[in-house]
Amino acid sequence: MLASSRVQSDIVSLRMSHCRAEHALVTAQYHLAALHYRSCLEAAEAREDCQAIQFFALKLAACYDHMNLREKAAQFRALADDTPLSFQLD
Repeated sequence: MLASSRVQSDIVSLRMSHCRAEHALVTAQYHLAALHYRSCLEAAEAREDCQAIQFFALKLAACYDHMNLREKAAQFRALADDTPLSFQLD
């Protein structure tokens, strides 16, 4: 069994957390959405998936914007901006 502090980085767990976050957004439970998006971000970091890191960092930024936590939102936007893409667009 996994320790509670260990991030589950398998794709099924990642997808379930993403679905929970999206459902929380629909019901305007931004604190809950942020919790699930944070879990997704940690899984993306564990997988070293640059695109997913950017995606979830921006989702977290949007949640924190809704909660009027502008500084926290800016930190996650900066993370998304600082994450290099794993490929080049031509």
